Amino acid sequence: MRESTDGFELTGDQRDFVALARDFALREIRPRAREVDDADHESPLDLWAKAAKLGLTSFMLPARYGGGGVTDLVTQALVTEELCYGDIGIGNLLTSNGFFAGPVEALGTPEQKDRWLRPLTGDDPPMTALAVTEPGVGSDAAALTTRAERDGSDYVLTGQKTWISNAPYARWIVVFATVAPGSRSRGVSAFVVERDTPGLRVGRALPKMGQRAIVSAEVFLDGVRVPAGHRLGEEGQGFQGLMRTFDASRVLIAAACTGLSRAALDAALDYAKEREQFGVPIIGHQAVAFRLADMAAKVDASRLLTWRAARVHDSGRPCAQEAAIAKLTASENAMWCTWAALQTHGGWGYSREFLLEKWMRDAKLEEIEEGTSDIQRLIISRSLAR
Repeated sequence: MRESTDGFELTGDQRDFVALARDFALREIRPRAREVDDADHESPLDLWAKAAKLGLTSFMLPARYGGGGVTDLVTQALVTEELCYGDIGIGNLLTSNGFFAGPVEALGTPEQKDRWLRPLTGDDPPMTALAVTEPGVGSDAAALTTRAERDGSDYVLTGQKTWISNAPYARWIVVFATVAPGSRSRGVSAFVVERDTPGLRVGRALPKMGQRAIVSAEVFLDGVRVPAGHRLGEEGQGFQGLMRTFDASRVLIAAACTGLSRAALDAALDYAKEREQFGVPIIGHQAVAFRLADMAAKVDASRLLTWRAARVHDSGRPCAQEAAIAKLTASENAMWCTWAALQTHGGWGYSREFLLEKWMRDAKLEEIEEGTSDIQRLIISRSLAR
């Protein structure tokens, strides 16, 4: 296995976290990848429980709430890469509470953070979800139509969300809704909604091409009454908090894609050294060797751009452009690297005997979620124009 190093010296704590994640990925995650993919609509809750006991579902949460205290994005990216080297779908599942925690940390009061973050750090943490996407609203998050109307000391939420990861299992969902329809981002606000609130209904699990470890479903909000104390931040601050969450999550998606690309490269390299054609291992044929070289270059480029974006984020500077570049490059590299690994395996790559076809299906999601490749190019081009 090629080491995930880019020439930068890691701290002792970073090495310990990487070793823990790498061991769990190889011992627990990789052996379950095919089974979880075949199950289709079932998350591996036993793996979630095992990871939680090791702190791998809460390492990114602040220590003052009981988490692992890995609040710097560089170390989070390192751990994410290792988990997703094992399997990107399962790796993303194990770190998914970080997406719920993002808006809570960005906008919540100390009391709200203690209420909703501390339970995520125990040995038996609940799953959570983030609800932004709607049937008619994807990339244009400012165009949300789910409404939040003030009624005394409550808000009443009405609308429909779709493609909500973890929805069938989530105890709490951060729902983004508008308090002023037609005002776009100025009205977007965030609310923590408990799963058993009357009027909230989770629909059927949506069939997916890949990354089936995370079950996605629709969420219906029919007059869901939420106390004003469940609003994160002030009215209209939700969009700002969401964008900050996206900046960080796009960097972590880039890290996940790097792990997947690295897995594809290692599989292709091992196979190319063993498989013989025309009397020699196929790595001896320039067409194969050059493809492996391109894969290695793309893995390193993805990692370096991910680390750069993470360092900018950790410095406190705006990182929207760097995050978009990392996410765009790493996701498209993952798609290419999984294709290249499958191509190297030939007919066996097309079969289900190997994980290559699964990894190729998994990779496609990362060019779509958290802003498509088109949206990343839009962010980058606007930054250049400024």
